[in-house]
Amino acid sequence: MTSIDTSKTAPGGPLAPDPADAAAAFAALRTEIDKAVVGNDNAVMYLVLALLCRGHVLLEGVPGVAKTLLVRALATALDLEHSRVQFTPDLMPGDITGSQIYDPHSAEFTFRDGPVFTNLLLADEINRTPPKTQSALLESMEERQVSVDGQPRHLPDPFVVVATQNPIEQEGTYPLPEAQLDRFLFKVDIQLPERDDEFRILQRHAEGFDPRDLAGAGLRPVAGPAHIAAARSAIAGVTIRPDVLAYIVDLCRATRTAPAVAHGASTRGATSLMAAARALAWLNGRGFVTPDDVKTVAVAVLRHRLQLRPEAEIDGITGEQVLAALLQSVPVPV
Repeated sequence: MTSIDTSKTAPGGPLAPDPADAAAAFAALRTEIDKAVVGNDNAVMYLVLALLCRGHVLLEGVPGVAKTLLVRALATALDLEHSRVQFTPDLMPGDITGSQIYDPHSAEFTFRDGPVFTNLLLADEINRTPPKTQSALLESMEERQVSVDGQPRHLPDPFVVVATQNPIEQEGTYPLPEAQLDRFLFKVDIQLPERDDEFRILQRHAEGFDPRDLAGAGLRPVAGPAHIAAARSAIAGVTIRPDVLAYIVDLCRATRTAPAVAHGASTRGATSLMAAARALAWLNGRGFVTPDDVKTVAVAVLRHRLQLRPEAEIDGITGEQVLAALLQSVPVPV
């Protein structure tokens, strides 16, 4: 796959890609990422949707399923800057946001950017750090800025936090508070690969694949920030019928009255569901949203926004099971 030419120029400066160019670039993205990451098509889709919706993603999966490699491959294929922070119990907020450093030569304090000043921030094992440090990301995720000594500092655009957590290891972890969970557009489960995919992975490594050398694997940029901006403009024109909007509202309201749920999806969850459905419709080449678009992204958008009742958790009921039942029971517009 050759890189898409982003060097078009006009007398007044660079010429932005049109929506057709952006659509072609994102169509090529999956093939390019596949050079480094086998499988995980759903995770790739949700990461792309998050970029297009200005959202964030929480990845949950056991260690060793290529979560970090997936983010690095996406950043390379989209020509974006990325950084990784390993969240540990002794991590401080300033280690993420940056801090004021005293310069003895000028006798003044200067601000040194933290790793949050990037396009794709991988917050690895985010639940291993205390809430004080977890909260350092709240302003960044919501306001796209960092405030230090009362001075706001804007983050680059695009900016996406991709956080990971281990679902099976509980010792030494700090569950994310509801306010922070609600700031993630998607929660995505990264599963162990199927047998054929795992065979392909081992075969690649046997042939010399080095996950630290993506360029050596042939991974090249097929899109860039200009394509993301063009895609966002096109998504703003995707229409959604009133009855589909009503379906989104009814689905989110149903989460608040489900017997197993103590607290359901907020209005932010409803607007997130609408935004994700519109972006998916555009990725699928349509200028309008269908109920199937809503159903496709509903679980990833809403699963982490449900707080189950204690008795439901004791019975082994999961948020995914609640949502599956609601998707069957809430009337779908035709």
